[in-house]
This record gives sequence, C-alpha cells and structure tokens, in this order.
Amino acid sequence: MLPSLADYERLVYSLQDRFSSIRHSALVVIRHGPAFAEVTGTIKFDDDITLTVWEDLNFARNVIQSYSYAVDRGGERLYWYDPQPHPNDPTLASTQPHHKHIPPNIKRNRVPAPGLSFDSPNLLYLIEEIERRLLRPP
Repeated sequence: MLPSLADYERLVYSLQDRFSSIRHSALVVIRHGPAFAEVTGTIKFDDDITLTVWEDLNFARNVIQSYSYAVDRGGERLYWYDPQPHPNDPTLASTQPHHKHIPPNIKRNRVPAPGLSFDSPNLLYLIEEIERRLLRPP
C-alpha cells in the first residue's frame, strides 16, 4: 500500500541516507494539493549511472497513477520502465501493464517487470536493482 503523502516525502528525501551507493539525489516531491503529488528528478550513482524518475501520485486513492523510470550510463540509455499497456503481447501478461524496455532494439524489446506496482513505492526496488546489476562491488 502506498504510504501517506508525508511518509512518501520522507522516503524520497531519505534515499541518500538509506543507500550508500547514491552519490547525489535531485528528486523532488511537488505537491498539487493535499492528496496529489509528482516526484521528478534524478539519482546519481557511481560508474556514471543515473536513474531518472517521474511519478504521478494520487494519495486519495493510494496509487501511483503513472510513472516513467529510466537508467543511463554515461548518457547511454540502458533500460527504462513504463506502464503503457500492451494487451496484445502475451509475453507481458504476467505483469501487465508494467514492463521494462531492454536492448537490443530498446524501444520494441519489452520484458515483464514483476518488481513494479501502482500501489506501493517502486523507488526502493529500482535502486536495489541498480546496486545488484550495474554497480561494481567495492
């Protein structure tokens, strides 16, 4: 379940304290009234990795209404996530509409995204994935 708006703000603004892999966070929570907000910005990691985040949040319904997450290394897009439905693609049915775009042919090559949700924060999963798959061990 999505936490309250105040708790979500605490989550966003504490990410750098929670993850030593984060070198800089420029994420901001923009309130659009008492129950609506947008999260936008970037998180920088070692190895020139950047996570770009955009979320449209509705706390009246406790949901992430929409999102876009992209991961780059040195300006090269490695992958991105979006919830654009693809009902005619049976390979994505298990996590519809959540999916990940990956190389080759990154625009059209999609795989299921079981770690993403509309009703719980995705940021922790995304950061842990970057740590596990992209960052060199110390």
